[in-house]
Amino acid sequence: MSDENNKNVSALPEGEVERLTEDIIVALKTVFDPEIPVDIYELGLIYRVDIGDDRNIDIDMTLTAPGCPVAGEMPGWVENAVGSIPGVQSVTVNMVFDPPWDQSRMSDEARVALDMW
Repeated sequence: MSDENNKNVSALPEGEVERLTEDIIVALKTVFDPEIPVDIYELGLIYRVDIGDDRNIDIDMTLTAPGCPVAGEMPGWVENAVGSIPGVQSVTVNMVFDPPWDQSRMSDEARVALDMW
């Protein structure tokens, strides 16, 4: 088989991607925007998480607004939370603003917590 056919096959041991995915979600749910009592995962601020075969994690995230007071700090909080997971080699957090965040990205859990029904 060519590499083209194996693009989505991980070199990680069976079950490892699932374990890391679950652990990453748990870690992301420990990070909160100080102005909003909901974690960044439920707010929909995480756009993409890529788990490399080398266990390097690449995350695209955004903020509720580009001028958010913690814009400079939050990527570090995410990096520290995900970097503390056993087996993770490194974490890169990329701040993106396209597409812009809006309330439709929030989970039902976040909507309930913010009384937005």
